[in-house]
Amino acid sequence: MLNVALVGAAHIHTPGFIKRLKERGQEVTVRAVWDHDAQRAAKAAADLGTQAVEDVRAIWKNKEIQAVVICSETDRHKDLVLAAARARKHMFVEKPLGMGANDAFAMARAIEKAGVLFQTGYFMRGSPVHQFVREQVQKGSFGKITRVRHSNCHAGSLKGWFDTDWRWMADPAIAGCGAFGDLGTHSLDILLWLFGDVERVIADINIVTGRYGDCDESGEGLMKFTSGVVGTLAAGWVDVANPVTLLISGTEGHAHVDNGQLYFTSSKVPGADGKQPWTDLPPAWPHAFELFLDAAMGKPGVPLVTAQEAAVRSAVMEAFYKSASAKKWVAPKR
Repeated sequence: MLNVALVGAAHIHTPGFIKRLKERGQEVTVRAVWDHDAQRAAKAAADLGTQAVEDVRAIWKNKEIQAVVICSETDRHKDLVLAAARARKHMFVEKPLGMGANDAFAMARAIEKAGVLFQTGYFMRGSPVHQFVREQVQKGSFGKITRVRHSNCHAGSLKGWFDTDWRWMADPAIAGCGAFGDLGTHSLDILLWLFGDVERVIADINIVTGRYGDCDESGEGLMKFTSGVVGTLAAGWVDVANPVTLLISGTEGHAHVDNGQLYFTSSKVPGADGKQPWTDLPPAWPHAFELFLDAAMGKPGVPLVTAQEAAVRSAVMEAFYKSASAKKWVAPKR
């Protein structure tokens, strides 16, 4: 049995998490919901069949609550995460962890000092394709890797997804970023998970339709990894299609994902000629949120994102935005 609380119900993924919590049945009990917006808290509490509390300190003080799900606006993360760490609550925090490097690293230090479980919403690691490609990168099946690319785009701005309930997500002062950071952080997570640390970055980030004022809607980033690999990252809310999401090119191998199908070529892997979709893939992991609940319930060996990893992604994304503004290469804060 796991007792949890929902701390903030602002994020666009909150309804999905509420659904997953309810599907857990009796093994997970939501004891309370808090949000600075009382109406939003009341709605989420009603959906979960629990109580809304006016003061978030009631959650920190409740020793029966073992874990919290933080789905607040990004600019509220630091205060909530630091309080959760002081209260020794395991925590799932929606991405991005921080508005930038400073608050993200401060949160990571507090989480690590508290010794609590942490997870964030980087669910793409669990895809069979990404797991397989990572294994092949580690085995050296691509030879010397020269260039890589990941793309994560949708038509959210074109379709007005952020017009009403989720309007804050298109306000960089509250969200910490616009479209490039919102979707690009997922691609960034995969690229860092595959290829390691980044030395410097540069980006071009733009407003396209102007639907959300000065909020960016599309961007392209270039990064130089410390390993020497060069990577590109595309993300935006103004794309009517996004068929090719991943590309890796090396001296002895190549991989690309086209409409979800992996095409893999390697001189080191029998049968990998790239002519047909590669289907010998590992099973998918549960969603990142399910992994958190599993770990909080005591399941061993669950693959979670570390707080330090989440902080690094905030730092690199901050560097992308700074580079776009300054029109020069920027090294991420460490």
